[in-house]
Amino acid sequence: MGATESIKDRIFKTAISLFSAKGFRGTSIRDIANEMNISMSNIYHHFGNKEGLLLAILQRVSERLVKDLKDVATLDLPPVDKLEKLVDTHIRLAGTYTKETRIFFLDEEHLSTEGERINRNIQRQIFGFYKSVLKELDEAGLIHYRSINVLSFNIFGVINWQLRWYRSDGSLSLDEVKEEIVSFIMNGVLGGVWIHGNREDIL
Repeated sequence: MGATESIKDRIFKTAISLFSAKGFRGTSIRDIANEMNISMSNIYHHFGNKEGLLLAILQRVSERLVKDLKDVATLDLPPVDKLEKLVDTHIRLAGTYTKETRIFFLDEEHLSTEGERINRNIQRQIFGFYKSVLKELDEAGLIHYRSINVLSFNIFGVINWQLRWYRSDGSLSLDEVKEEIVSFIMNGVLGGVWIHGNREDIL
């Protein structure tokens, strides 16, 4: 059993590395097998096919992301603090799983109908966490937007876009980038009255 788990973990790591470097379409099961010096039948045995492997990676990563974001969304905190923590947690996890999240951001069009259904369900759950916190802010009179849905999508767009441009060898560390993005989102949501984790009373 331990040997089987070890092989699966190795397949995960190798597939993630190759998918993120060459793309899902540009990577074959043979490429993964050759990189690991194992037979292709090992990969087919555990995952069925290439998309089965891709979806296994998606589900492994998303389980952690959904759990952590749900934990934040249900905290007994003021809504401003909750949103800040939600965005911070989302960016931190995206940074922890940079290769994995980039795979699905860039290659989701290659998923089958079933794969798209699974991916949409995950995105729907995450979207729901943001909507619930933004509704709390709206009900508290702290934001004034016509559509909570559009606001949620805008936040998603900012967080997802950094997957394209962030590089670990860049001039800013992940923590510094995270602080910049959190500040940008919080000021955008609250109308420029959020400063260093606090909402200023500008009246």
